[in-house]
Amino acid sequence: MRKSEGIYGESTVYAFYKCFLTPQLRPVSCRTVSSIFCNFFLRQHIAAFLPGRIPVSKADHEIDGKIPFTPSWITIYIDFTQFWIRMLSFYLRRYGRKAYKIIADFIKSIGDLYAYAAEVYTKNFSTTKRPFYIARARFLLIHLVDPHLMCIPSLHVMVVIHTYKQFIAAAKELGVEEKYKDQIEVMKQGALAISRAILFVKQHSVNCVPTALYAMTCFSPEHFPPKEAEEFINLLFSPASDAKEKVSGALPEVFPRVHPAASPKIKISDEDQEIIKKHIMSLYRSFLSQRDASKPWYDPLLEFLKKLPKI
Repeated sequence: MRKSEGIYGESTVYAFYKCFLTPQLRPVSCRTVSSIFCNFFLRQHIAAFLPGRIPVSKADHEIDGKIPFTPSWITIYIDFTQFWIRMLSFYLRRYGRKAYKIIADFIKSIGDLYAYAAEVYTKNFSTTKRPFYIARARFLLIHLVDPHLMCIPSLHVMVVIHTYKQFIAAAKELGVEEKYKDQIEVMKQGALAISRAILFVKQHSVNCVPTALYAMTCFSPEHFPPKEAEEFINLLFSPASDAKEKVSGALPEVFPRVHPAASPKIKISDEDQEIIKKHIMSLYRSFLSQRDASKPWYDPLLEFLKKLPKI
């Protein structure tokens, strides 16, 4: 079977085909789909139709006003699910049975990640002000399927970081980290781009990013320790203008106009970028400082949500 040039050339259809028809992968794939459906879609829609059972906090911050609503970033935003599914295809095409355990463990971890974030959602929902913009069909789809009640922590940020770090872990386990250094850089840029996109399409607040980073440090401390999180924050508004040289032309072609390295110009002044990053860094460090190993990991997030205005 033909192998694509890079991870952004991978087929998500192939990944679905392999994961649901391969006996070793089918059970864990079904469980993960169930976790995603129950912990994200079902919980939100039940809350939307039966409001009042769980408090809903307003996650907005005044700094959000420094980030312009930029509809063209929707292409990157909706790539969130394909971002992790393409990883399945990438390793399955190249390593087949040798990668089955790695892929099964990764699929399971995605389901676990949704359940992990739901430990917050089941106790306190959160939302933000998002423009009712439906000039593009993709925005209309988002408004139809997403009640927008699970902003803290941001699963978008959690999943793309987890995928990027697990892509590296898989390469190490297979002994091909050096071989795929270009693809690792592409994955890192993709994770950063999607994390920027959630802010530019106003699906999340600046408050949602540090909560997700904190959640990831708790969920996977060996892969996403504080040092990694702080580096991620520092790079958040720094798209790699020279990424073509860094990754030897392996940039994703899925975004003809808005890919991680050549996305729409970031219309935020350097001063405002620093203000945003400082806020995210401060909040992330605050959550870490409040964490008590004898208590649930999510306690600092619930305390934060309790202090926010309610709807």
